Amino acid sequence: MDNDYLAADHQLPSSTTPPLHLLIIFFFLAAAAGTKILIKRKTSNSSTQQLPPGPWKLPIIGNLHQLLGAQPPHRRLMDLARKHGPLMHLQLGETSNVVVSSPELAKEILILSYDARDMAFAPYGDYFRHIRKVTSEELLGRRRVKSLRPVMEAEIADLVTALRNSKGVVVNLCRMLDALGNTLICRVAFGKMTPKQQEAFLPLKEEMVKLIRLLSGTERAATKLHKEMDAMLESIVGEHMATRKARSDDLLDVLLNLMEEEEKNQELGFSITIVEIKAIILDVILSGSDTSTGTVAWVMSELMRHPRVMEKAQGEVRQTFDAKGMPIDEAGIEELNYLKAVVKETFRLRPITPLLVPRECREAVVVGGYQIPEKTRVMVNSLAIGQDSRYWTDPEKFSPERFVDLPEIDHRGTCFEFLPFGAGRRMCPGMTFGSTVIELLLANLLYHFDWQLPDGIEPRDVDMSEKFGLALRKEHDLHLIPIPYYP
Repeated sequence: MDNDYLAADHQLPSSTTPPLHLLIIFFFLAAAAGTKILIKRKTSNSSTQQLPPGPWKLPIIGNLHQLLGAQPPHRRLMDLARKHGPLMHLQLGETSNVVVSSPELAKEILILSYDARDMAFAPYGDYFRHIRKVTSEELLGRRRVKSLRPVMEAEIADLVTALRNSKGVVVNLCRMLDALGNTLICRVAFGKMTPKQQEAFLPLKEEMVKLIRLLSGTERAATKLHKEMDAMLESIVGEHMATRKARSDDLLDVLLNLMEEEEKNQELGFSITIVEIKAIILDVILSGSDTSTGTVAWVMSELMRHPRVMEKAQGEVRQTFDAKGMPIDEAGIEELNYLKAVVKETFRLRPITPLLVPRECREAVVVGGYQIPEKTRVMVNSLAIGQDSRYWTDPEKFSPERFVDLPEIDHRGTCFEFLPFGAGRRMCPGMTFGSTVIELLLANLLYHFDWQLPDGIEPRDVDMSEKFGLALRKEHDLHLIPIPYYP
């Protein structure tokens, strides 16, 4: 019975494996075809374009797998550049990318022309030049930042009051700084917002930042969020158009005034529309709320890890303003040379944007002896540049004294070994605004409070893990105890 059972329908099928000689023939045919493709590709590359070196690539995904892991992308790219060179080619899916990790090549690449659309990616030409001028002079230039100083001082004073009212208990400083950043940038952009507008706008802003940071939002989620944000901005713009005064200090009114200067716009050959205004305001809000206060969180973390530096910086602040008498003013802050060095050293180790805004080549160019094809995305790794041992002694060590000894090195884009705000025509237009907020906020925090770590936490235990996003942020919030100081 058993033999009949096996011999019938339930008999095991015969092997479908091809004969060995067919497998051998298939293998050699595949190898020959692959070799032909590789030779053709190599010949094509050598005859038409010599790309920079880079790590090995997989089909379809290219080098995406090499950016995965516990390290954030800017640190993975720094490690890869140390192995493959300061000009490195990566294929990220269908996009060709070149990563720049040296001051010399950064200087070369940052003076070339690239393409894109909004304020951060606008193509060069009348539109880009005008938007750049509007942003850097009318919106965030020195004159405008000076006029916004009372707004900054008022919001920082509210933070100081809240910290005093904490009565010596542990506070989440990162969360308080985030709240300050959101309120400040919205006041700068829109003026005073109603509680209802704040309640609706800030969660939308946080969701947009989260979506960009994770880079994992679906198209449907992104579209829905964009529509909601656009409707909110449309409402705020409409309200300003109906009620604004002839002169106002907030950025939205400045843009609306420029839109109505028809004669000036005709001379330029184009005009700013409501669409551009909403795009610019959204750029300012998304890029401005995290950057300044996020840097302050990094500075405070470094100061708590290095008590000697904290004591020296705090002593400078108090000596300066106790001698002058309060309040903390612009003239006094200009004298805080050591605090400025602390900020620069933090920028070097934790740049606001470790990967500068990507640029796209409008045409093929030669950089460092290599051909960069048209439409290649170019990324400058400012973190890798700031930790280049050819320019920095003990580059991983936190030592503000290096900038005290080298005061000529600043962050204004003229020293290519130090690029926290970028350089050239794409340099961050909010540099003056951001630097002013950072210095004013730090001076207040160091003057008004002594800072202690929670029980059981030693300086070496302060967590410095990074979270990659629109701005480089701390992965874990900083919890401290503020002890009010009274002169």
